[in-house]
Amino acid sequence: MTYEVTVAGTDISFTCEPGEAVLDAAERAGYALPYSCRKGVCSTCEAGVRTGQVQVRGQGGRTGPAEEVLLCQARPLTDLEIAPKRIDRRGPPDRKTVTAKVQRIAWPAEDVAVLQLRLPTGVRARFRAGQYLKVFMADGDSRNYSMANPPHQNDSVQLHIRHVPGGRFSESVLAAIQKGDAVRVELPYGEFSLNEDSDKPAVLIATGTGFAPIKSIVEDQLKRGSERSIHLYWGARKRADLYLAELAEKWAARAPWFSFTPVLSEAEDGWSGRTGWVHASVLEDRPDLSGYEVYACGSPMMTSAARADFVSRGGLDPDSFHCDAFVPSGDLEPASPQ
Repeated sequence: MTYEVTVAGTDISFTCEPGEAVLDAAERAGYALPYSCRKGVCSTCEAGVRTGQVQVRGQGGRTGPAEEVLLCQARPLTDLEIAPKRIDRRGPPDRKTVTAKVQRIAWPAEDVAVLQLRLPTGVRARFRAGQYLKVFMADGDSRNYSMANPPHQNDSVQLHIRHVPGGRFSESVLAAIQKGDAVRVELPYGEFSLNEDSDKPAVLIATGTGFAPIKSIVEDQLKRGSERSIHLYWGARKRADLYLAELAEKWAARAPWFSFTPVLSEAEDGWSGRTGWVHASVLEDRPDLSGYEVYACGSPMMTSAARADFVSRGGLDPDSFHCDAFVPSGDLEPASPQ
């Protein structure tokens, strides 16, 4: 049998198969719900369950009315009525699985590789700035990486990959990869995209390689000739971790609507810039966030802290906070913030 899922306050409904996550069922039916990691860690897909019962990995059985239910992990046991943060009609996802070839590899930092993949001749990748793809390994296991190139550069994809000690991809695959090697990818995934229906000033926050989707978003805005106010705060431990800071500085010099603030949590001698937690710098500059949209990308610790503090202390509308939490594969605990 299948279960009927209805969305409170709307005329939207869709079916969900036994054992199928509510998030997957909504996507299959052509509806977009907020999500990021799809592992039950980042909380982006949290929603209310008004009526019905679900089984949730990590939360057990939940019976409505219930709040903070992870839709990426919730499997229905009955018909449901849910209350997500938002839901949009997008149509079923148009994804492609293709075999790309490594065009070049660069190491702008000791532990960060920029991998450029060329798609097959005649193939174009359709995606929104900020989305990610899956990279498959030989045994079928996969890893998620944001696309750092803007959508108009759609005959190739650029990935920013941090070397993780013990990481299957970064140590067993990335360490041995060479120009011309084949890499199978599936794209696009994700809902971390700039809301084009809003003209509110946007604050972008990144930690580490969370800069990758931010790069895609900013370069897309440059291509579009946008004049929407955007301020990027990029947090890292050391100066070297801001591996493409010069690029962000070039954007700031080129576009009057764009500003860039780097923030270091373990600044070396001679650093005259901002220090501390990156989201704290945002609140120092903008104690009132009620008129802003925020896009945060990086570690779950940073995105969680930013959301909590921006809403409670900065007056940010919770619906104006968007995040893409980078969760290491198999990791069910928040990672380090930088």
